[in-house]
Amino acid sequence: MTNTPSDPAAALPGRPLIVDPATWQAARDELLVREKAHTREGDALAAARRRLPMVEFDGTVEVVGPDGPVPFLDLFQGRDELVVYKHMWYDGAPHQGQCEGCTMVAWHLKDAVYLNARGVSFAILTTGRWDEVASYVEFMGYTQPWYSVRDVEGPVGGPMGFITGFLRDGDRAFLTYSTTGRGNEPVTGSFGLLDMTPYGRGEAWEDNPEDRPEGHSPCWYWRSDHEGNATWGPTSRPVPQWTRPDATPVQTLGRHGPHR
Repeated sequence: MTNTPSDPAAALPGRPLIVDPATWQAARDELLVREKAHTREGDALAAARRRLPMVEFDGTVEVVGPDGPVPFLDLFQGRDELVVYKHMWYDGAPHQGQCEGCTMVAWHLKDAVYLNARGVSFAILTTGRWDEVASYVEFMGYTQPWYSVRDVEGPVGGPMGFITGFLRDGDRAFLTYSTTGRGNEPVTGSFGLLDMTPYGRGEAWEDNPEDRPEGHSPCWYWRSDHEGNATWGPTSRPVPQWTRPDATPVQTLGRHGPHR
């Protein structure tokens, strides 16, 4: 027999209401109407993005990669479109002291084959010195192309933490789109999956039923200790780093100064 809300013994504190399948399906169908409207609005926003104007800039400006300085146009890899993620950087910090939010984005973009199949290249840019960046990329096991844009101005450099789009027409380069903050969330699919769960992201700002677990500060789970406990302490690492070989417990984040 299926327990229903009329049965007090069926109530599970801090959990969703228990109902029969027909009641659940009716509630699910009602929410689906709103989800479809949300999807259509997202389609409309994407259409508006495709109609944005663009800004031309000097595509010959040099960035530094594993083969030394190369013109930014090389990052297109012969394709017409390019998407980059601008990864924040702490100068002189060890691997565990690098940006945890940017780690989350970069980890979700470990492979760009589906972008490439649509004629879009992908790269990660950062302001770190190349010798530090190269060591970090090797430690993380990243295979996507990374480049240092230290001291580079204009659309190629600028503030970090952004997803930015570019278009190429022969030897001409154009800035087409840029977003940051929660605008980066479509890249991090884990957020979307967490939003489908009863407990959500576990952040204090979320609108949750009163009896659900108390939320924490935003992004509290981006770092963990060596036992996997979410913590923002000086001995923690960005969560994916614990999957890397030789990722041992640490004493400090080793950060020096603000993000560049």
